Amino acid sequence: MFVLKLIIRNTFRHPLRSLLTVAGVAIAVIAFGLLRTLVELWYLGAESSSATRLVTRSSISLVFSLPISYRDKIRQVSGVTKVANANWFGGIYKSEKNFFPNFAVSGNYLDLYPEFMLSDDERKAFLMDRKGVVAGRKLALKQGWKIGDQITLKGTIFPGQWDFVLRGIYRGSERTTDESQFFFHWDYLNETLKKTMPRRADQTGIFLVGVKRPEQAAEVAQAVDDQFRNSLAETLTETEKAFQLSFVAMTEAIVIAIQIVSYVVIVIIMVVAANTMAMTARERISEYATLKTLGFGTVHIAGVIFGESFAISLAGGMLGIAATFPAAHWIETELSQFFPVFQVTQETVLLDLAAAATVGIIAGIFPTWRGATIKVADGLRRIG
Repeated sequence: MFVLKLIIRNTFRHPLRSLLTVAGVAIAVIAFGLLRTLVELWYLGAESSSATRLVTRSSISLVFSLPISYRDKIRQVSGVTKVANANWFGGIYKSEKNFFPNFAVSGNYLDLYPEFMLSDDERKAFLMDRKGVVAGRKLALKQGWKIGDQITLKGTIFPGQWDFVLRGIYRGSERTTDESQFFFHWDYLNETLKKTMPRRADQTGIFLVGVKRPEQAAEVAQAVDDQFRNSLAETLTETEKAFQLSFVAMTEAIVIAIQIVSYVVIVIIMVVAANTMAMTARERISEYATLKTLGFGTVHIAGVIFGESFAISLAGGMLGIAATFPAAHWIETELSQFFPVFQVTQETVLLDLAAAATVGIIAGIFPTWRGATIKVADGLRRIG
């Protein structure tokens, strides 16, 4: 109990120094937590993918489209339950800074995404209106949209002014479901293209294929691709997870860089904390020698020094974790066009605690060894 009281008193013996060290650890933990969350979000699309959804695209690149006639042929493959198609539209709402994902999709596209929760009335209204659109809850909230609003997008890939009517607002079934997307009818896009750019009509970017059971995925994918082998538009069919990971692979260097930076932040604050504890131990050498003359053992002195280092780091870690959640909420709210979901997971919190504990342990090793092994005579020479 005496050692614990001594640890607490020593921790706040130099309030400014202790507060600055705690603040430094807290900032490092916040940065570490946010960077780790960013890395996890990079893989969120792949992790939340369904094992019963396949994606069929051009075997060359996503840039190349596929004939819409493939849809009926894919539907005839054994094991396939539903086939939908989608095009990345890339429209701009008001300004280029106001970006959000927008897609032209077939009427049954949302049937393959049960995680997008839409009321029956809104679903029916969407299907009945050729210019109808469905938007995510977060997107509608950010833009101030409500059911029945007129929305105009400026086309980039498909030039022109495109007018829509908001018929539904979907909610995610999970906290991590993306609620920032915008869907409208592929038929509306296709009919317009037939009038303005006939050569681009009757084409789609991808087919989304539903299968009965996950174990059929590989067999169905092979059967789909075999149908179009040696054709003018060969296909590549893969699981939705593999499709999402292909995007991650394009930016793998960025992910690795973020991971390295997250650890560098911890190493830097570890060095700063170690320097602070070394200064503290050097100033108190005579006190440790005095404690030894009073009968305190090496273990007691080591416990006082190490305990102070661990307490400061842990306090900084707890403060940093507490501040990480509002910081993540701010990012999710203000930067929703880039981070529609920015959720700090339990795993990240545990990593933050581990990082703070590691800082305290490493920073306290050398000062603890020096204070615990000091000779009484050497320590008492420093008095006065």
